[in-house]
Amino acid sequence: QVQLVESGGGLVQVGGSLRLSCVTSGRTFSSSSMAWFRQAPGKAREFVAVIRWSAGITYYANSVKGRFTISRDNAKNTVYLQMTSLKAEDTAVYYCAADPNARGNVYAEVSYEYWGQGTQVTVSS
Repeated sequence: QVQLVESGGGLVQVGGSLRLSCVTSGRTFSSSSMAWFRQAPGKAREFVAVIRWSAGITYYANSVKGRFTISRDNAKNTVYLQMTSLKAEDTAVYYCAADPNARGNVYAEVSYEYWGQGTQVTVSS
């Protein structure tokens, strides 16, 4: 019943932009930490960005800071990841995740109870 569904992935040129969405259902996530992770080919899944229940509190991986923006619209049960100035190394499957219990380490996969299936982002040169 609880679902996180990502969308918005696709093929984009280097330097381009893409906006990912994660629509949640089955429960309220308005007070949850919501995060984006990604997994590139042959690499482990890594943290990308997180937004706390307060929209003003966000954290980003150094590799995307200044290029990506995470936001949420609680009324729409949706979290977004706006990606700009995309690089080839941004190519990955992007996953959204939710931590309704607000666990301590927002960078760790284990902190997140709910996960989406992922959406593929491919950045071509």
